[in-house]
Amino acid sequence: MSVTESAVVDALRPVEDPELHRSIVDLDMVRTITIDRGAVSVQVALTVPGCPLKNEITTRVTDAVEALDGVEHASVDFTVMTDAERETLRQNLHGDPAATAGQQQAHGHAEGRAIPFADPASKTRVMLIASGKGGVGKSSVTVNLSIALAQRGHRTAVIDADVWGFSIPRMLGIDRAPVVIDQMLVPPEVHGVRCISMGFFAEEDQPVLWRGPMLHKALEQFLTDVYWDDPDFLLLDLPPGTGDISLSLAQFLPRSELYVVTTPQPAAQRVAQRAAFMAEKVSLEVKGVIENMSWFTGDDGKRYELFGSGGGAELAERLDVPLVGQVPLIPELRQGSDTGRPIMAEAPDSEAGRVFAEMARIIDEDLRPTRRYNPELKLLT
Repeated sequence: MSVTESAVVDALRPVEDPELHRSIVDLDMVRTITIDRGAVSVQVALTVPGCPLKNEITTRVTDAVEALDGVEHASVDFTVMTDAERETLRQNLHGDPAATAGQQQAHGHAEGRAIPFADPASKTRVMLIASGKGGVGKSSVTVNLSIALAQRGHRTAVIDADVWGFSIPRMLGIDRAPVVIDQMLVPPEVHGVRCISMGFFAEEDQPVLWRGPMLHKALEQFLTDVYWDDPDFLLLDLPPGTGDISLSLAQFLPRSELYVVTTPQPAAQRVAQRAAFMAEKVSLEVKGVIENMSWFTGDDGKRYELFGSGGGAELAERLDVPLVGQVPLIPELRQGSDTGRPIMAEAPDSEAGRVFAEMARIIDEDLRPTRRYNPELKLLT
């Protein structure tokens, strides 16, 4: 059976660009198809020179083409999109800021693009992971909870909003920077989680000496200049305390859900409650409490409550919200965060992994918002 160009195009339609998650045919990345009996050569236009996932594209294209009857061998060669083609691609995927400048729905960034997650029509659940103080494992909770949500089949993204203490890329094990397509940032993805962080723009040992307005602007650009592709969940790892960043996010994302991370000792939960009280003052909904470092299970199978007990339950009762989960203290959880091998990705059936999986289920099912926003409904005045 002879192979036709149209058959090759049809075989390539399900093939997605690994970063943009769109068909390479729909993205106009397939340029020429050459057929010589059983050999097929496909030319693909990369979005940027030096595309980090070039090998992945090669594998996906050759596998799809070689599955066709009559194809004995498939090969791929590459070209690169022009500046004009990248601009068109960005407008198709991310919208044209100039077109929306006059109908801005939120505090859009300097070019006029609105914050998509503030739109009442957005189906993304925005989760602010907060704590009253540092050292409670908030970032580790954010990383593993995001992976657990992704493992439930949800498109998940994380913003490392702890601008001074950024750590999420290292904890996730991300080894490449975002791709820039005509000033649109495409965040790297690992374990099914997309991520953006100040860590991509500053050295790990470089201090970020910014005041409120610059922090406000950076967060705004994370929300507007990044191609998030409508995730089901967007988790934001907040810095400790109740400062400028928390207030800016309350302004940017008024429909966010706030989850407070604490440790078991009473002193920690009294500090953690400040983050919850801050949320109430700016009309953010506190959805639950997560207790970290709840106990250590020894080799004898006995639980040792190294940091006391009851702090998470007491805080949840005081705030009248559920205690979403209690995360045990195990060396593998700390080691995974340090080495970029999160326990939820490496050992989901471990004691801590099962806790994160259950927390993801509770958030996904039991704490699902019951109120629905419909932008088509308007009051007549």
